[in-house]
Amino acid sequence: MKGKRNLKVEAIEKGTVIDHIRAGQALNVLRILGISSDFRATISFVMNAIGARGKKDVVKIEGKELSVEELNKIALISPTATINIIRDFEVVQKNNVVLPPSVEGVVRCTNSKCISNSNEPIKSKFSVQQSEEEGVTLRCLYCEHVISENIAENLL
Repeated sequence: MKGKRNLKVEAIEKGTVIDHIRAGQALNVLRILGISSDFRATISFVMNAIGARGKKDVVKIEGKELSVEELNKIALISPTATINIIRDFEVVQKNNVVLPPSVEGVVRCTNSKCISNSNEPIKSKFSVQQSEEEGVTLRCLYCEHVISENIAENLL
């Protein structure tokens, strides 16, 4: 059926489409954005869709534009994601997420002995690195502990 395209998810009038999310990470993106069952706007997501670069997830959120903090968190789990701002059913702005060089107060250090996990009022701080082999890795600036897996589970 060449030439015939059916949309799997309806177009949105106004809001944000997060495309090229690493396959299997759509639910973590929703978690980062604080979207749960009591969220009132329409949310659509597709997991494991076939794209030009392999499998990907896509999230569409009606009526919401993302903050810089939300974009930074998404970049930590899917540094190749693109953010499309939609108005009147048209893409008016398209951006790639940018992996920040460091994050503060965004991720919990998984080293239980780290000072950022103590009763002291100290925010966690990590340097952020990306490589082809390991993907995104975070290095705690206090204890040098490295997080390279399950970053989404340690987001604050």
